[in-house]
Amino acid sequence: MEIKDLLQFIELENQRLINHYGSSSTEKERILARTVKLTEELGELCNEILIYNKDQRKEKLENHDKENLQEEFADIIITTLLLAKAMNVDIGGVLEKKMDKINKRYDQK
Repeated sequence: MEIKDLLQFIELENQRLINHYGSSSTEKERILARTVKLTEELGELCNEILIYNKDQRKEKLENHDKENLQEEFADIIITTLLLAKAMNVDIGGVLEKKMDKINKRYDQK
């Protein structure tokens, strides 16, 4: 998958969410909802990391689906991109800029 495919999916999912939850939500409400959702997804990823490291309750370890960890990483990425979209962040441009900045750190050493 290429990033352009992911960003096209984000456009589609953004419209689906607006249609599902109503277009009457304000931009501020949408940003807050997506921030809260990102926090929820991060909590779910943290739970999966605890399970991965065997640092979770026995019941959770026994009833665990190994696919969950990978899906939680995907949920974090998608939710982050939806939040960036709600805040008009050009994620493609900012990622390029950030990668250049990181690369320059290593070039200077």
